[in-house]
Amino acid sequence: MVRHNYKKLKIWQLGLQISMDISDIISEFPTHERYDLSSQLSRCSISIPSNIAEGSARTDKSFSHFIDISLGSSFELGTQLLIANHKKYITIETLTTLENKIEEFQKMTMGFQNNLN
Repeated sequence: MVRHNYKKLKIWQLGLQISMDISDIISEFPTHERYDLSSQLSRCSISIPSNIAEGSARTDKSFSHFIDISLGSSFELGTQLLIANHKKYITIETLTTLENKIEEFQKMTMGFQNNLN
């Protein structure tokens, strides 16, 4: 069985970059959001590269399941960013930049997943 080196996967690298971007922006959120939206954004953004890393040690079929979880987290993150923009915690420019990265991640990840199956 072939194992994937997750650190060399472009989907993991982009997922990690998205997670670090989120970490940077939530540090500017109001303190009353620490346990609500900030926490949600942090958890789901960290879930994106983490599930790719965890799944990379599994069979391709199992890896595909972990990729599904990672993709789900990316869609959840998009929704949370819309809420953050609505609450004026992030600008439309920041929202657009992050949405573009997330969309690129989703396209790349779905392509990678199709090659696994």
